[in-house]
Amino acid sequence: MAIATNSDTTQEASATHRAYLMIRRMILVGELAPGEKLKIETLRKILDMGGSPIREALTLLVSDLLVERLDQRGFRAAEISAHNFQEILNLRCHLEEIALRESLREADHAWEDRLVISHHRMMREPRTNVERFEELHKAFHMNLLSGSHSPVLLKFCNQLYDLNIRYRYLAGKDLSYARRDIGKEHTDIMNAAVDRDVETACRLLLDHYRNTGAFLEKHFSQEAAE
Repeated sequence: MAIATNSDTTQEASATHRAYLMIRRMILVGELAPGEKLKIETLRKILDMGGSPIREALTLLVSDLLVERLDQRGFRAAEISAHNFQEILNLRCHLEEIALRESLREADHAWEDRLVISHHRMMREPRTNVERFEELHKAFHMNLLSGSHSPVLLKFCNQLYDLNIRYRYLAGKDLSYARRDIGKEHTDIMNAAVDRDVETACRLLLDHYRNTGAFLEKHFSQEAAE
């Protein structure tokens, strides 16, 4: 019987991680549609890797709520619904307010530097470069909360961000925010946070999320009516 070496184990873990990141991205951006059955053989051809790391990656994505396990029938991309979106939005507002209050209470100069730099990078990135902008956008929001010393809370906030961003992608990459100055919203949130103005920072952050939520709710309502 062959004995697995540390090198073999490391390679398997690396392959699983790559499969996880690639499938996760495909689900978030809508390349794998909600409810679509995720066949191992199909994903092997797309990702050009073995079935074992793909199976393990799908199991990890089940815990992220991005994949659903079908009893004895494999996996599928998680379904979407108006109710699910509203639940995500409500939880995000509630948990991020808790995290932001704790972050501002514990914030130091290193936290402030991370926040300001992440804001600068996000603002300089063209929104037309969608995936890179979203990466920087998430970094800004997570840095805003990073002063919190509650790793479990931050993990939930991170997960809810991904679940929410999936709905934004599904609504279309060219969402029209013509009546909103998103850049100013981010800048105002950052300035209030840097000033340690807890109440203003929380109000601006929740308004930011709810305004986007109202837009997406309208979009999905219109889509359902068509």
